[in-house]
Amino acid sequence: MALISNGAFVEDGWRRLSDEEDLPKGGKCIVPQARLAEALKVLPSDAPLGVRVENTADPAGLVPHFARLELISIAFPAFSDGRGFSLGRLLRRAGFTGELRASGRLIADQILHALRCGFDTIEVSGDIASRQDQAQWTKALSAFGAFYQQGYGGRTHILEQRRKAAR
Repeated sequence: MALISNGAFVEDGWRRLSDEEDLPKGGKCIVPQARLAEALKVLPSDAPLGVRVENTADPAGLVPHFARLELISIAFPAFSDGRGFSLGRLLRRAGFTGELRASGRLIADQILHALRCGFDTIEVSGDIASRQDQAQWTKALSAFGAFYQQGYGGRTHILEQRRKAAR
């Protein structure tokens, strides 16, 4: 898997745990949602913790754990399955301020939409990373200069730009 942040490939400091792996004594780890309760109980309260969820997860089930979670990784099983975008946006609206990661079969054309939905990083499979290099991901960031919808990612939408210009 390759991790993309701001259009560049970066090192991933998080360790993904499988369903069978023992919880580590230290370090940043991402656990499957089915093991979240166990991790919350076993790991020290200051241990960096992330959770991996399916794109069909109920955001309300994660809200009580926002203070403890530093990362939420949402699965994207296919580039044509956009439910993860909706889930990411719902988690941001609910108040999650940690790292939001899109993980799976995304392509460079989707990076702007992911950022607008509140994602910070994108984790793609090796086969996609080998076909779409860093230059493509960086170029995709500048594909659009203005947006009609309000979103995340630091860019203001057209209506807000017009309001500021009218003042």
